[in-house]
Amino acid sequence: MLDGLRLSLTLLTVAPVRGPASVDRRTAGRAMELAPLVGLALGLLAALVLHLLRYRVGESLLAGVLAIGLLALLTRGLHLDGLADLADGLGSRKPPVEARALMKRPDVGAFGVAWLVFVPLVQVSALVLCARQGRGTASLVLAVMAGRLAMTAACRATSAAAPDGLGALVARMVRRGVTGAWFVVLAAGFGLLAVHDGDNVDPWVWAAGRTVLALALALLVARLVRAHAQRRLGGLTGDVLGALSEIATAVCLVVLTL
Repeated sequence: MLDGLRLSLTLLTVAPVRGPASVDRRTAGRAMELAPLVGLALGLLAALVLHLLRYRVGESLLAGVLAIGLLALLTRGLHLDGLADLADGLGSRKPPVEARALMKRPDVGAFGVAWLVFVPLVQVSALVLCARQGRGTASLVLAVMAGRLAMTAACRATSAAAPDGLGALVARMVRRGVTGAWFVVLAAGFGLLAVHDGDNVDPWVWAAGRTVLALALALLVARLVRAHAQRRLGGLTGDVLGALSEIATAVCLVVLTL
C-alpha cells in the first residue's frame, strides 16, 4: 500500500517523492485506488490559496484563476495535456491506431485548444460562484477529489488501448467496491461539511443532496466520456485518465453552484 501511495504521488503530482524501485500492475492498481487521497492533498492546497485570497481580493475571478492554476502547477499540467490530446484524438475521427498516434504528437490541434480554454474556464467560473455562495473551499476540495475518483473508476473495468503506457499498467486493476467506498466516504463527509461552509448555512437535506448529485453527475459524465473514448480509441490511455479528471472536476463544480 505504501508503494502504491508513493507511485500515486509520483504519477499525479510534482511532489518530490521517490517512486517504488519496481512497478508492477498490482502496485499501479493500488496507486489508482489511492488517487482520491492524493486529490485531497491537492484540493486542500488549492483551497488554502482560495481562502487566503478571500481576505485580499474577495471571491473574485482572480482568486478562482489562481486556485485552479495552482492545481495545474501541482500536477505538472499533465491532466490538461491529456485533456487536449483526447480532444484532438476524438475530434480527428481517425481509426483507433491513427488517433492514438495523433494524441502522442507534441503539438496541440484546434480541438485541443478549444477544450483547454473551455474546461478550465468552466472550472474557474463555477468555483467563483461557489465561493460567492460561501462554500468555495469545500466545493474545490470535493471537486478535485471527484476528478481523481473518476480516474479510479476508469481503472476498474476499462481495458487498455495499447499493450504499453500507463493505460496498460492500470487497466482493470482497481478492486471491486473501491470506487463505491470512496463515493460513500465523500458523499457523507462533504455532505455534512457543506451544511456550514464559511458564512453559508444550508438545510442538511439540500446540502447533502447537492453533494451526492455533484459526485454522481461528475462520475456519470466521466463514464460517458470514457465509453466514447473506448469506442474511438480502443480503450484506456494515460491521456484519457487525465482528461477524465479535468472533466469530472468541472462537472462537480458546476453542480455545486446550485
